[in-house]
Amino acid sequence: MNEKQTKTLRPTKKQKELLGFIDSFIAEHGYSPSYREIMTGLNYTSVATVALHVNNLIKRGHLIKRENSARSLEVVEPSSENTVKTNQIKAGEEKWLVEKVEHAFSQIEVLGGEIKEASIDHLYVLLGALKVLGLEAAAQSFMPRLSAIKERQNS
Repeated sequence: MNEKQTKTLRPTKKQKELLGFIDSFIAEHGYSPSYREIMTGLNYTSVATVALHVNNLIKRGHLIKRENSARSLEVVEPSSENTVKTNQIKAGEEKWLVEKVEHAFSQIEVLGGEIKEASIDHLYVLLGALKVLGLEAAAQSFMPRLSAIKERQNS
């Protein structure tokens, strides 16, 4: 696994617990906890277990530790590249997208003669994309036109 992929891995439940402990300890005391304090605070059985978890979090990019410096752990805030993107779009983007779908429909409707199956498949993909993006009503508004195009193809 390359370094970029390693940094984008989400922490496990145990790792989140450890990150939360370190973060709250720093907020309360102004400096990071020692491995022994982490061991006691999270009821681990050995300092080696703490070191293993801390090293994994450093490798994953969730913690930073200065070399040869005690109490130097820092929790790395997730960057925008690590955040999960949603399928929500802005109103302006919605209008632009619907106009593009409208354009695709218009181009196929204007065609004379036989309509290729690939063209109809393309329209289905566009309507599916609208649905995935939460624009179900817009997708439904195109369905009668798609039916008419399919009817024209079959005749």
